[in-house]
Amino acid sequence: MIEPPVFLDAYRVLLLGSGAREHAMAQSISASPRCDRLWVHPGNAGTEAWSVDQPLDWRNIEQLAGFVQRNGIQLLVVGPEEPLVHGLVDQCRLHPLLQDLLIVGPNAEGARLEGSKDFSKAFMQRHGIPTAGARTFRAEQREEAEAYLRQHAMPVVLKADGLAAGKGVLICDTPQEALESLALFWTEQKFGEAGAKVLVEEFLEGIECSVFALCDGQDYVLLPPAKDYKRVGEGDTGLNTGGMGAVSPPPFATPELMRRIEERIVQPTLQGLQSEGVDYRGFLFVGLMKVGEEPMVIEYNVRMGDPETEAVMPRLQSDLLELLVAAASGKLSGMELMVDPRFAVTTVVCSGGYPGELRLGFPMTGLTGRDYTEDERLFHAGTKREGADCVNRGGRVVAATVLDADLKEAARRSLALAQEIRFEGAFCRKDLGQDL
Repeated sequence: MIEPPVFLDAYRVLLLGSGAREHAMAQSISASPRCDRLWVHPGNAGTEAWSVDQPLDWRNIEQLAGFVQRNGIQLLVVGPEEPLVHGLVDQCRLHPLLQDLLIVGPNAEGARLEGSKDFSKAFMQRHGIPTAGARTFRAEQREEAEAYLRQHAMPVVLKADGLAAGKGVLICDTPQEALESLALFWTEQKFGEAGAKVLVEEFLEGIECSVFALCDGQDYVLLPPAKDYKRVGEGDTGLNTGGMGAVSPPPFATPELMRRIEERIVQPTLQGLQSEGVDYRGFLFVGLMKVGEEPMVIEYNVRMGDPETEAVMPRLQSDLLELLVAAASGKLSGMELMVDPRFAVTTVVCSGGYPGELRLGFPMTGLTGRDYTEDERLFHAGTKREGADCVNRGGRVVAATVLDADLKEAARRSLALAQEIRFEGAFCRKDLGQDL
């Protein structure tokens, strides 16, 4: 019998990030009886109870080390991808004051799975992980790329190689549209350095699913799966966004499908990382497409998804802090996961103009003023406190999550909760879950 890990009675935790993902994680971490104190930085108007009241920037390793030492922090949880891709974990491991710090998040080598689409595609091909066919081009190969697109089957997918805040993916229905989209990368440089290399990828027809594993370098636990909605408009129309909402679990994520995903994708991925010498401790997010009955990887992310986290965390009945400590300590083996069987539906309230030019700075109402039930959650994302007002400061502003035994009822109630949030230009999708 495997002995469970030995935990301290109390932990002091620093969580980096400012979105609804971090607000959802903060609620779960702070609910643990082992949480002595939690700080969230830079945070938002919803995480004020855990705010940092002194200068702190993860890019300044001396400043971070001083904060960790002064406050006796034992666990660092990195919410977004940028610090991971830029090697924050590696810097911590080299700093004399941070070498004993437990960290949830992979090092820079592991974070290349998200930081470079070209690298992750080659990784999948090396380890026999099912994925769409693709070819990578640099700007100096433009004529070759254009010729390739003219003869490629349509639709086709163009992806920025680097980090593009979830917006560097364009689906093109015609060769002309593909050529115009290529110009966005290399003529208009819409995605900056992230678009210096472009993947031209086979379009997969199917339904998307997000699968999350929390890893400790050797072992893992699977968190509840989810499906998110990327297009801005009803019926999956319009531009891609960072995510307009999510459902967990998607009804098509059957035990048989999840078994295939573990055997064909999750396990080979972690074995591949180990074989390449990567000590991967943190979240592994597999974005996949169910093509017929077969799962195929669209992309990896090295952190939890947003808005999927806002649907997954409310369903998690296990102690999240214990799971995070076990992952960072290399002691997940034997840990069990308890999950609420109900559906969770998350509807994201967005600023006017999203995902284009945003209309920001408007006072918000509907965030307080009534008693919420235990199955209703509001998670702040792009919010900021200005005097007595809470104003919108980003494209995605608030995520409204409801749990219910009935999927349709969860979706109806989530939309109703989202529509209580009002500010000039506010909008949300009204069809989440209807395709399921």
